[in-house]
Amino acid sequence: MEKMKTAYKLGLMLILMVFAGCEKLLDRPPLTSETDDTAWTSEEKLRLYANKYYTDFFDGYGSGFSTTGAPLVGYTNSDDMVVLGNQLNFTRSVPNSSIWSYSTIRSINIMLDRIDTRMSGILSPSAKAHWTGIGRFFRAFRYSELVQTYGDVPYYTREIANTEFDELYKDRTPRNEVMDGVYDDLKFALQNVRYDDGDQNVNRYIVAGFTSRIALSEATWQKYYYKNNERAKKFLELAIEAADIDISSGKYDINTDYKTIFTSKELKGNKEVILYRNYDPAAGVTHAIASYGNLAESTLNGPTSDLLKSYILTNGQVWQNAPAATASFSLDNMIVTRDSRFEATFYSKPSLLNKGSFYYITKFLPREVEKRTQVDQLGMPPEFTGDKNETDAPVLRYAEVLLNWIEAKAELATLGGAAVTQSDIDKSINKIRNRPLAQEAISRGVTKTAPLSLSALPSDPNRDADVPALLWEIRRERRMEFAFEIFRLADLKRWSKLEYMDSDVNPDILSGGWINFPTQLPAALTAANVGKIAVVSVSGTETVYNGSNNSSMVGFYKSTTNKGRLPFLNQPNINPYLAPVGRVQIDDYAARGYKLTQTQGWPQN
Repeated sequence: MEKMKTAYKLGLMLILMVFAGCEKLLDRPPLTSETDDTAWTSEEKLRLYANKYYTDFFDGYGSGFSTTGAPLVGYTNSDDMVVLGNQLNFTRSVPNSSIWSYSTIRSINIMLDRIDTRMSGILSPSAKAHWTGIGRFFRAFRYSELVQTYGDVPYYTREIANTEFDELYKDRTPRNEVMDGVYDDLKFALQNVRYDDGDQNVNRYIVAGFTSRIALSEATWQKYYYKNNERAKKFLELAIEAADIDISSGKYDINTDYKTIFTSKELKGNKEVILYRNYDPAAGVTHAIASYGNLAESTLNGPTSDLLKSYILTNGQVWQNAPAATASFSLDNMIVTRDSRFEATFYSKPSLLNKGSFYYITKFLPREVEKRTQVDQLGMPPEFTGDKNETDAPVLRYAEVLLNWIEAKAELATLGGAAVTQSDIDKSINKIRNRPLAQEAISRGVTKTAPLSLSALPSDPNRDADVPALLWEIRRERRMEFAFEIFRLADLKRWSKLEYMDSDVNPDILSGGWINFPTQLPAALTAANVGKIAVVSVSGTETVYNGSNNSSMVGFYKSTTNKGRLPFLNQPNINPYLAPVGRVQIDDYAARGYKLTQTQGWPQN
């Protein structure tokens, strides 16, 4: 799941506070205007304390120019995105200084302690159960992030005093023990958090949606990375249970065209959005995500050929099994022959401003802005430049819950659970495929994709032999649905499929959109680009522009400056799936007579 916070500075990890004036840091009051003596005197003050976690966990589109945890530019390291020049590398050596942050865990444990010890006479029993559930939900959320990043991590469920050195310096807790705590916290929250606590406040449906994400992630890590099917089953069952809460509620639906979900200035009341982040310039809260695809400013990032090849045809089949005319990767043809999410994700014409791929990602740019700037030739509205963007961000979508649910059911079926039925497919994947189309898309010839049929699953020649056909199509659906959001790298890790990001094995991640240079971008065929641009055929043949082969320059665009990732798989002392901690931190432990074990797969020191 993916927000993965690696490479934290020394910060607030308790052990490091010891060396940097820990008393002041450990004893500081919660990050609100209240002190520890005054913050626990009413439910409203408790709510204010808990509200600070929203921006920690629900990034949305980020804030201002900060895109950490946000889609598009916040998650460029995947097989969906090609970068002009050198591709982003995985960590290949233990850093000098890097470790997890426990500031949020500590803050949550303080909150839970104060609810229990200071608010019993203030909160009703149901209110106390609700707020305890909120605290435990956030604690589970944070521990799940830490575990997905580091594997084993120290586990604390109470406030630790600055004199408890054995606790401050304790070694990592085994992942399974941590995740058993996460499981218990989530189960408690699912049973005790209110169904309704006011607009945009965490409620049971929001807890359920995120639980489906967290549990599915852990289940597949257990199945594919740790090879522990019993634990996988435990978390798959939790993912299904949680998703069922939202599905059976009748509160949510797939009733909005795809692009509108990401480009609306008002998501309130949208039945497809379980939780959103509101942006309001009057309150000084804006973002910059739409500006990165505003068609006016150049960018170095674009879609890979590998991603473009993954889009299903509207007849439900894969391009390899289609007639040549239908299978063509020309942009005009893909708009009308591929799943409707393709048209909603990319601009309809190639552009030299997108230097990575020549295909602009406009998933986060409203259609009216595309028309205003590209058709009507009017100026870019100021709110779609810089960090002035005002569009609301979908944080938790019903489509995700449906795809978490169907994937968990399909995975459980491989471990002895009930078989997936056509009804299951219809209420998940096919419900998503049947979402409304924008009128602009219809005018371009876009149609809905045929329903997925269990009795006629596509025969994809590129399917991995170890992935059943149904799971392969569920994974494809996730890739199309969540393109350039926050999930792809996390998905590859939990499926143990980081080999997809090895450019030696998968050269399609180094090339971008299909371009007919002589007819679409003749301005690129200049002496200045001799030896700099190339095209790659469907079969993988690369042709470099030499100044006289204009007619041959048709294929997937590739910059000759693009370089693949350095080797990161099957390398000694490198584990790309889990992040290492720094040498300084390990040495700090040792200097105090304690041992901090290095992350699995990395050298101790």
